Amino acid sequence: HLRIHTGERPFSCDQCSAAFTKKTHLTDHLRTHTGERPFACDHCNKSFSLKSNLTHHLRLHTRKRPFSCDHCNKSFAHQSALRDHLSVHTGERPFACDHCNKSFSLKSNLTRHLRLHTGERPFPCDHCSATFTRKPHLNDHLRTHTGERPYSCDHCDASFSRRDSLTDHLNTHTGERPFCCDHCEESFSQRSTLMYHMRIHTAKHPFNCVLCNASFSKKASLTKHMSRLHS
Repeated sequence: HLRIHTGERPFSCDQCSAAFTKKTHLTDHLRTHTGERPFACDHCNKSFSLKSNLTHHLRLHTRKRPFSCDHCNKSFAHQSALRDHLSVHTGERPFACDHCNKSFSLKSNLTRHLRLHTGERPFPCDHCSATFTRKPHLNDHLRTHTGERPYSCDHCDASFSRRDSLTDHLNTHTGERPFCCDHCEESFSQRSTLMYHMRIHTAKHPFNCVLCNASFSKKASLTKHMSRLHS
């Protein structure tokens, strides 16, 4: 405990300049050099260098949310997510953007926002040329390569690569239709269905046939067109 006050860090890494107050912290750090990942998930093929990272990951499978907000009934899998959420109640936003009028409760949120202005995309995919502004977006994308679908529905056998896709899907069981059209009285259980519907009002047809001048509001319609007329 005294090392917290004295600043003494007697356990040094022989691979870099890092030093630690505890030998266990050095042991954990050394895995960043060796690549060792001894903590394996029993539910999927992921493994981790730190036990704490495995604990966090397991909550994807168990859906445990041990961090509860004292101000409302929300709970979270990670303490950092609870910390982010608390700003909803306090309203404090001390980190302001120099390029626009937005401000943020956390410095990390400002850092992510600034990439919209700078165009920086520091998280590249190892499997293709895609790059991302945020690591969670890269993680979501990587599942298109691995085929991993860790978010499972309790009501049917559907599973999803992204949590928000599962959230949208659950509305099909509850009957909730939270996605409302601004142009008419229609509402939808899934965000993607609303996006398709909006094209009725905006006349957007983003899916173009490369063999003729036809265009479609849905990719499925383009696929059907190609099979009927150009196959």
